[in-house]
Amino acid sequence: MKKILLLVWLTTMTLTAHADRVLSLDSCRALALANNKELLIAGEKVTAARYQRKAAFTQYLPSFSATGAYMRNQKEFSLLSDGQKGALSNLGTNLAGPLEQAAGQIIAAHPELAGLVSSLGTQIAGALPMLDQAGNSIVDAFRTDTRNVYAGAITLTQPLYMGGKIRAYNKITRYAEELAMQQRHGGMQEVIMSTDQAYWQVVSLTGKKELAEGYLRLLKQLDSDVQKMIAEGVATKADGLSVRVKVNEAEMTLTKVEDGLSLARMLLCQLCGIDLTTPIRLADEDLENLSPAPSSEEANVDRAYANRPELRSLELATKIYHQKVNVTRSDHLPSVALMGNYVVTNPSVFNSFQNKFRGMWNVGVMVRIPLWHWGEGVYKTRAAKAEARIAEYQLQDAREKVELQVSQAAFKVNEAGRKLTMANRNMEKAEENLRYATLGFKEGVIATSNVLEAQAAWLAARSERIDAGIDVKLTEIYLRKAMGTLGGN
Repeated sequence: MKKILLLVWLTTMTLTAHADRVLSLDSCRALALANNKELLIAGEKVTAARYQRKAAFTQYLPSFSATGAYMRNQKEFSLLSDGQKGALSNLGTNLAGPLEQAAGQIIAAHPELAGLVSSLGTQIAGALPMLDQAGNSIVDAFRTDTRNVYAGAITLTQPLYMGGKIRAYNKITRYAEELAMQQRHGGMQEVIMSTDQAYWQVVSLTGKKELAEGYLRLLKQLDSDVQKMIAEGVATKADGLSVRVKVNEAEMTLTKVEDGLSLARMLLCQLCGIDLTTPIRLADEDLENLSPAPSSEEANVDRAYANRPELRSLELATKIYHQKVNVTRSDHLPSVALMGNYVVTNPSVFNSFQNKFRGMWNVGVMVRIPLWHWGEGVYKTRAAKAEARIAEYQLQDAREKVELQVSQAAFKVNEAGRKLTMANRNMEKAEENLRYATLGFKEGVIATSNVLEAQAAWLAARSERIDAGIDVKLTEIYLRKAMGTLGGN
C-alpha cells in the first residue's frame, strides 16, 4: 500500500510539473486504486470488521459494571405501627392507672400495709416519666429514615457456558473480516479492469485517429492528382466528384474519432482522479511499437477456484451461515455465568438502620435453562440450516459459472490471437494492393474507382489490425480476471 501511495504521489507531482507527461498502464492503475471511492469505503469496511472481531473476543473475558441510584421517598418505612409507637411513648402514663388500681386493692385487703403502699406508690409515680422517655427512645431507635435512599453496586460477570454462542460469534466476526477483505480485493480487480479497458480504448482511438488522418492525406493527394488530370483532360468531373465525396466522408470520420478520443481520455482521467481537462498521453499510444505477445496466463479452473474473490466470499458466507445455526441453537440451550457483586446502601441495615454507607460482597452462579417454548428453537434452527444450504447452493452455482467464464475467456484469447495473425496478413495484402493501385493510377492504367477501393480496403485492414491488437490485450485482461489474478494474486 505504501508503494502504491508513493507511486501516486510521484505521478501527481510529475503531472503538475509536466502537464503532458506520459502515463503508463501501471501508473493509471495506481492512480485509479488510490482515488476510487468504492475502494476507500471497502477499506473502512475492513477496518470496521476488524474491530468487530476484537469486540467479539472480549465476550470471553469478565465484564465489570458500576451502578448508582438515589431515590427520594415521600414517607419513610416504619417497623412499628402507630399504636405500638403510642404505647411505647406513653409507657409510664399508661402504667399509672393499673398501678393505682392495684394499690387500692392491696390496701383494701390489708389495711395495715397502707403506709407502705402509699410510700411505694409515690416512688413509682416519680419513675413513670422515666418510662415514657425510655419508650420514646425505643421508638426513635426503630426509625428507618428511608426518605433519602442511596445505593450503589459493582458487578462482575464471567460467562462460563453460553451454549457455544460466544465461540460462534468469534468465528462469524473472523469470517466477516476475511469477507470484507475479499470484497475489497474483488473491488480492486474491478477497478483495474475498468482502468485497463479505458486505457486501451484511448490507445485504440489514438490509432484510429492517426489512421483516419493518414487516410485523409491519401484522399487529398488523390484529389489533387485527379484535379490535375481533369485539367489535362484525361479524367472526368465524375471522377473528381467521387474523390471529393470520399474526402468529405473521411473528414467526418476523423471528427467522430477525435470526439470519441476526447471522451475516452475524460473517462480515463475520471478513473484516475485527474482533472478532466488535463492533457495526458499514454505510453502505448504508438501503435507501431505495440506488438502484443501471446498470453502467459494458463486457463486452470482449480487455480481460478482458489483465487477468485467472489468464490472465496461465498465460501466465507457459507461458513458464516453455518455458525449462525450454532448461534440460533445456543439461544435454546442452558447458559451458566459466574456473578459477583459489591453492594453499598445508605441507610444501611447491617447494624440496624443507620445513615451511613455500608456494603457487602456476594458471589454466585446463575443458570438459565429454557424449558418449553412450543418448538420455537427447533423451527429457528431448521430455518438457519435452510439458509446455510442456500449459501452452499449459491457457491456451487458460482463455481459452475466460474468454470464457464474461464473456458470462454481462454477461447477468446486464442480467437483474438488468430484474428491478429489474419489481420496482419490482410494488412500486408492491402498495403501491397494500394501500392499497385497507386502506381497504376499514376501510369494511367487503373481507374480512380479502383484506387478508391484499394484505399478503402487499406483503411479497413489497418482498422482491423488495430482492433485485433487491442482485443489481444483485452482478452488477456478478461482471462486474468476470470482466473482471479488480475492485479497480482
